[in-house]
Amino acid sequence: MINYLKHMAVFAKVVDVGSFRAAAKELGLAPSRISHTISDLEKYLGVTLLYRTTRKLLLTSEGQKFYAHVIDMVGNAEAGLNELNHLSEEPMGVLKISLPAFLAASKISTYLARFSLQHPKIRLSVSYTDQIMDILDEGLDLSIRVGWLEDSSMMSRKLGESKRLLVAGKEYVKARFSPEHPSDLKDWDWISFQMRSNTVEFVSSVGETVSVSEHSRMSVNSAEALCHMAKQNLGLTILPEDLVRESLATGGLVNVLPDWRLKSLGYYAVWPDKSRRENLTLLLVRFLAEQNLMSTK
Repeated sequence: MINYLKHMAVFAKVVDVGSFRAAAKELGLAPSRISHTISDLEKYLGVTLLYRTTRKLLLTSEGQKFYAHVIDMVGNAEAGLNELNHLSEEPMGVLKISLPAFLAASKISTYLARFSLQHPKIRLSVSYTDQIMDILDEGLDLSIRVGWLEDSSMMSRKLGESKRLLVAGKEYVKARFSPEHPSDLKDWDWISFQMRSNTVEFVSSVGETVSVSEHSRMSVNSAEALCHMAKQNLGLTILPEDLVRESLATGGLVNVLPDWRLKSLGYYAVWPDKSRRENLTLLLVRFLAEQNLMSTK
C-alpha cells in the first residue's frame, strides 16, 4: 500500500479542484500523468473512483467513501508538515490565495512578491477575480476581501482601508450642471457594480446623511470595467481611490461631490479557522499586516 500513498494524494487533489487539468496545473504534472495515476489507483483497489464525463468528474459511491479517508490522511500529513514548518528556520509549502482582480497591480500584489522573495521555499498560487470565492470549497488558505465582512465563521485580520470616490468621465460631467448635493444626481446615469447594493449613502462634512438610488444604464462585475466605462462617459460610478488616482490626476475622470464622503472600504485577510497550512498562512497574514498597504506614499 505504501507505494500508492502518492496516488491517493493525487486523487484527493483531483477531487478538490474538480478536473485532471486543474490538478495537473496545481501539481506541476501533465494531465495524462494525472489520468494514468488515477487509473492505476483504481486498478489497484479494484473499483471505479470517478465517473469521467466531457464536462466534469463525479465521485462514485466507492470514491466518496474512499475520499473521506484519503482527505483525512492528506490533512494529517499536511498538519505534520505544518508543525515542522513552525520549527524550521526556512518555511516551505504551498499557499493558495485569492484577491480581487483590481488588485493585480496593487501594493498588495507587490508585497506578495516581496514575501515570495523572502521565503523562496513557499510557493504562492494566486487567483485574481472580482467574484467572491468560497474559501472552503476552493481549498483556499487565504482570501483578501475588500468591503465589509459578514462571515464570522472565518478568521480575519484588517489590513487597512481605502477611500471610495464618486467619479465620472470629464465630458459627461462637463455636459451637466455641477452638483452640490446628492439630490442633484437624480437625473444622472450610473454604471453599477453587480456585487454591490444600488443604494448609495453620502455623508456631508457636518454629518448630514443622504441615500441615493443608482439608476444604471449598465452594470458590470469588474472594478476595472467600472473605471473603463466611466472614462467612456457613460455615467457615475463608485471606485476605490487607489484605482482612480491616476485618472483623476490626468483629468480622464472627475471626482463628483468631493465634499461628500462615502463609506470607506476595508481590506481584510480572511482564512479558515482550521487551515491545513496554518503556520504559513499566519506568517503571510502577519507580513501583510505589517505593511502600510493603503499608504499613498
